[in-house]
Amino acid sequence: MSTIRLLAIASLAFVGAATLSTTGCSNTSAAAVKPEKDRKVAPDFTLKDANGNLVKLSDYRGKVVLLNFWATWCGPCKIEIPWFIDFQQQYRDRDFAILGVSFDDDGWKSVKPYIEQKKINYRVMIGTEELSTLYGGIDSLPTTFLIDRTGRVAKMHMGLVGKDEYQSEIQDLLNGKQPAKAGSLLSPGRFAFIRAE
Repeated sequence: MSTIRLLAIASLAFVGAATLSTTGCSNTSAAAVKPEKDRKVAPDFTLKDANGNLVKLSDYRGKVVLLNFWATWCGPCKIEIPWFIDFQQQYRDRDFAILGVSFDDDGWKSVKPYIEQKKINYRVMIGTEELSTLYGGIDSLPTTFLIDRTGRVAKMHMGLVGKDEYQSEIQDLLNGKQPAKAGSLLSPGRFAFIRAE
């Protein structure tokens, strides 16, 4: 990732729209939950994990996948990671997997110690500009995609959302149900780190 200025955005009900427009984020929207027939296939990628093993997204067909774009310096990401560790443990026997893609500028130098310190139990890779482009340009961290068993994007979250919301969506996808309707891009109380030029 190129050197960029990072702006911490706190979305409040009465200033949310103004905040998004001033950060240049108004053209980026969280994907509303789509009917199965309208879901798009998640772009495939191959990256190496912390152990040097190749991870290919399409190899996870048949599983529900939570694909999380994050960084070690991202405050909201630090809140979510313990939840994801719990989800990986809770649903590991139900054809569920979490894949974490870090966008730390110094790569494994920061990420490997963080994986060990936090005892992250799911596969983590280092993201690239190419991968960011494939997913529409990752301008905010965390950004998380929930991918159904057929490899299609069922939902996208930009910023921090509640653990219960994730859990409900994961269970719905595991049970073959339609997740609940998506909220706004950054609803009141949601936080994200927005990338700005």
